[in-house]
Amino acid sequence: MIRSLSLHLASFSALLCGVVLCLSGCADTHHCLIVSVPDQKMLVLTDGKPVALYKVSTSKYGTGDREGSYATPVGHLCIRKKIGEGSPLGAVFHSRKPTGEVLPPDAPGRDPIVTRILWLDGLDAHNRNAFGRCIYIHGTPQESLLGTPASYGCIRMRSVDVKTLYELVGTGAQVLVTQGHLKETGL
Repeated sequence: MIRSLSLHLASFSALLCGVVLCLSGCADTHHCLIVSVPDQKMLVLTDGKPVALYKVSTSKYGTGDREGSYATPVGHLCIRKKIGEGSPLGAVFHSRKPTGEVLPPDAPGRDPIVTRILWLDGLDAHNRNAFGRCIYIHGTPQESLLGTPASYGCIRMRSVDVKTLYELVGTGAQVLVTQGHLKETGL
C-alpha cells in the first residue's frame, strides 16, 4: 500500500515542501510531515515518499491559533527547534527542560510532555502564533488516548515514535496540519 501511495504523494509533497521551503529557508529539505486532524494520524515523507505512518492526538479543543485557545494550528509549519537529545524514553520536560523524572507509558494521573520536543513555527498568517504558543510535536505518557483528540494544542505521539521521528528529521522539516483526510491527499 505504501508503495502505491508514493506516486500520488510525490507531486503533492513536492508542491507542499517547495512552498514551505521558500517561506522558511529551512535546513531539512528531505522531510515533510502531514498531520490529518480527522484521521489523528501523521504521515512522514522522505524525498516525497511515504516512510512512516503514526497515530497521534491533536487538541481536544479543535483547531485554531488564537492565544489561550488550546487549539491545534492548521496549515504550513516547520520544525524550528529540537529538544531532548539523549533523554530516555518517558523523560519529563517542564518549560523545555528535563526534570529528571521518567514516566512509563500510560502512567496514571499526569499528562506532562515527555521524551522529545519538536517545536513548531507557523508559516501562514493564520498560524503565526504557533511558536509563541509553544506548539510542539512531543511524547505523551497517555499513549492509550492516541488516535483521539486529547491534547491542549500540541501534536502528541508515543514516546518510541517521537524518538524515531526526532532522529529522522532536522530543524526546518516541513509540517502540514490539515483538516483533510490522508486519503484526500492520495492515500
